[in-house]
Amino acid sequence: MHNKDNVERGAPDQKQMERQLSDYLSKKYSQKAKQANPGFCPLPDLDGEDDGGGVWSRINFDMRPDELVAYLDQYIVRQDQAKAVLATKICTHFNRAKYLSKRGTKDPADGVGLIKNNVLLIGPTGVGKTYMVKLIAAKLGVPFVKGDATKFSETGYVGGDVEDLIRDLVHEAGEDIELAQYGIVYVDEVDKIASSRNLIGPDVSRTGVQRALLKPMEETEVDLKVAHDPISQIQAIENYRKTGKREKRAVNTRHILFVMSGAFGDLPEVIKRRLNKKEMGFGAKVADPGQDHEYLYEVRPQDLVEYGFETEFVGRLPVTVVLDELSADDLYQILKNPNNPVIISKKRDFAAYAIDLRLEDEALNILAERAAEMKTGARALVSVVEQALLPFERRLPSTDIRELLVTPELVRAPEAVLAQVLADPADAERAGRFEAAGRTERMELLKMIARREALYAERLDNSLTPARMDLIADEYYRAGMSLGAAFDNVIERLQQVREFEVAFQDRYGIKIRFGEAAEVAILAGAAAEGCSVLTYCQRLSQVLEPGLRLARDRTGREEYLLPEEAVLDTEAYLHGLFQAHYTQTLGGPARA
Repeated sequence: MHNKDNVERGAPDQKQMERQLSDYLSKKYSQKAKQANPGFCPLPDLDGEDDGGGVWSRINFDMRPDELVAYLDQYIVRQDQAKAVLATKICTHFNRAKYLSKRGTKDPADGVGLIKNNVLLIGPTGVGKTYMVKLIAAKLGVPFVKGDATKFSETGYVGGDVEDLIRDLVHEAGEDIELAQYGIVYVDEVDKIASSRNLIGPDVSRTGVQRALLKPMEETEVDLKVAHDPISQIQAIENYRKTGKREKRAVNTRHILFVMSGAFGDLPEVIKRRLNKKEMGFGAKVADPGQDHEYLYEVRPQDLVEYGFETEFVGRLPVTVVLDELSADDLYQILKNPNNPVIISKKRDFAAYAIDLRLEDEALNILAERAAEMKTGARALVSVVEQALLPFERRLPSTDIRELLVTPELVRAPEAVLAQVLADPADAERAGRFEAAGRTERMELLKMIARREALYAERLDNSLTPARMDLIADEYYRAGMSLGAAFDNVIERLQQVREFEVAFQDRYGIKIRFGEAAEVAILAGAAAEGCSVLTYCQRLSQVLEPGLRLARDRTGREEYLLPEEAVLDTEAYLHGLFQAHYTQTLGGPARA
C-alpha cells in the first residue's frame, strides 16, 4: 500500500533517489562525494566490462607465465620443468576463469564438459612440491588449503569428508565465498589412496576417496552447512528466526584448482614393466636399479591406472609434473639463496636474543652434504642446521655474546667450538672471520638483487642504482625477511616519497623532487627512527616548507630538486639556497 501511494504521488523510485542524492552530494562536496559511496557511482572496469563481481580486484589474474616463473626462480632451486608447467597451467586457469566471468553468458550449456587444469605432482619428499604451490597461491592472492589424502574416507564412512577441504577454503578466504570459488586445494600423499592391486573385495579407504574427489575436482555445489556441525546449525536456525527464510550457502567448485602430490615410490616399477615389453630379447637395455627416478619422466595415464587409480580420477588430472631429486649441490644452492626459509628462520631465532648469526661458505657446503646423505631432500636441511646450532641456541642467550659465526669447525664439532666461544668470546681471529663472512654474504646478496631488477622494473620509476640496492640489502638484514619482501618494502616507501612530493605541491604550490641521495636519506632516517616514511616527510616539511616558500617569494623559483643535504641538514641547505641567490643577485652586474 505504501509503495502504491508513492507511485500515485509521483515519488521517485530507488534509482531516481540514488541519482538525485548523488547529484546533491556532488554539488555540495564536489567530486569527492562520488568517491565516498561507490554503491551510487561504481567505478568502471578498466576494460569496460564487468569485473566478475569484484573478486578479480583481489586476485593477480593478469599475471603471465613468464612472470610467475621469474617469481618462483627467486625461491626454488632447480625444478625448471616443474616451475614452467605449474606457472603456465595455473596462470592459464585463472586467466581463463576471469575471461569466462567477464563474458557473462547465460547459456546453460556454457562450461559443460570444461576441463580444468588440475595438476598431479610426482616427486620424492623434500623437493619443494608444497612450497611451490604455496608460493604461487600467495603471489596470486588466492586462498590455499592443504589436506592429507590418507585422512579422508568415502562419504558415509567414518573419517574426514573431502568436502571439508572446500569448507576450509571458505575459512581461509575470510568467509568470502566468491573468493573461495577461485582458490587452490592441495591434496598430499595422494599415492596412498591408490587401490591395492592384489586386494580382493571393496577397498573403501582408497578407491572410495578417489570417487569422493571426482565431483569437487570437476564441478559441484558444496553445501557449507553440515549435519554434524552444531555451530552451522545454530546459525541456520537463528537466520530462519530473523528472516523466515532458509538460506543456502554453497560453494561452486568450477574454478577451484586441485593440485595432487605424492612420492609414488612403486610407480617406476610399473613404468619399467611397460617399457620392457617394448625392449625384449638380447638387444634389450638392462635397467639400472639406481636410476628408478628417471623412469618417472616417462609416466603415462595408463601407468597411473595400473598403479591403482580409477580411470575417471586420472582423467581429472590432465597435467602431470615430475620434480627432480635434489643433489648435495642443489641443497647447497638452497642454503646460499637469501630467500631460503631455513637460514632466515635460524637467523630470526638468534635475532630474538639480539645475536647476529653469520655463516661461512664452507660450513654451508658441509651442511648440504650431510643433508644429502639423509635422502629426504630439503627437509633434511632443517635437521642438520638444528643439530649444529642447538647447543649455541641453548647457551648463548644467557651470556653477553652478540655474534655467532657458523664455521666448518662448528659444524663438525659443535660442543667443542661452543666451549671455545664461551672461554674467549672476543677472539680476534674469530671476529675477523665474522666480518669477512658478513662482507661475502652482503656481496652475494647485492648480486642477487641486481639479477632481480627486471622483476621490479615496472614498479621502479628509475633504474636500480647501487644506492637503492643498498637500501634493499639494509631492509633485508634489518627486518630479517625474504628478499622479495625487502624489495616490496623499499619500493612501497619510495612510492610514499613520490606521494609526499605530489601532496606538497598540491598544498603549497611548490614543486619538489627528492634526488636519489635524498631518497636514501629519507628511507634510512625513517628506518632508524622506526617511523613511516610519510611521518618522517611530514616532520621534514615543517622546516622545509617555510624556507622554500620564502625562497619562492624572493626568487620566483617554484621547482626544486632536493639534494641529500635538504634532508640531513635542512637549515644549512636553505641557508645555502638564499646565499646563492643573493650572491647571484648582487654579484651578477659586476661580473657582467
